[in-house]
Amino acid sequence: MSQAPGAQPSPPSVYHERQRLELCAVHALNNVLQQQLFSQEAADEICKRLAPDSRLNPHRSLLGTGNYDVNVIMAALQGQGLAAVWWDRRRPLSQLALPRVLGLILNLPSPVSLGLLSLPVRRRHWVALRQVDGVYYNLDSKLQAPEVLGDEDGVRAFLAAALAQGLCEVLLVVTKEVEEQGSWLRAD
Repeated sequence: MSQAPGAQPSPPSVYHERQRLELCAVHALNNVLQQQLFSQEAADEICKRLAPDSRLNPHRSLLGTGNYDVNVIMAALQGQGLAAVWWDRRRPLSQLALPRVLGLILNLPSPVSLGLLSLPVRRRHWVALRQVDGVYYNLDSKLQAPEVLGDEDGVRAFLAAALAQGLCEVLLVVTKEVEEQGSWLRAD
C-alpha cells in the first residue's frame, strides 16, 4: 500500500507500560523486553523461589505492592535466557558496546511526595532504556509516553547525566552469549 504524497511514515510501535502501585521493576522488565511477559504474580513467585522459607520476603515490599529488588529482575531475565550485567560506573561510557546490549535497566533515586508536599524520604525506581528501530527511548513507567533519546550519543548523554547524580545503578540486559564473551565492553 502506498502512502499519500507528503505523508510521513508512521513512528515505530514502542511498547510502554505506565506506573501502577510499586511495580516499576515489572514495568521496566516488560518495557525493556518490549512485551508484557511479567506480572505482579510472576514477580511474587520469583520472590518465593528466592526466599522460600522466609515469612517476610526480603525481595519485595512488606505490603505486597511490589518494590522488587535487583535479585527479582536478574532471576526474571535469567528465566528468559538473558543476563543482567552491572555497569561499573568507574568505566567511561565510551567503552559500552551498545549494539551488543539488548537494553538497559537503571535504578534511580525517586522522591516521595504527598500531593504537592515533597517528603524527605528517598525511594528507588527502576527505569528501562531500549533501542527500537534504530532509536533509543527512555521507557520510564512514570512518563506519559516514551521519551526519545536518539542515537548512541543521546543514550550515553542520558546515562552520563543519571550517573552524575549519584546513587544510580545501571544493569545491561544482554544475551547469555554476550555475557559469557564480555562483548558488551568495547575491545578498543
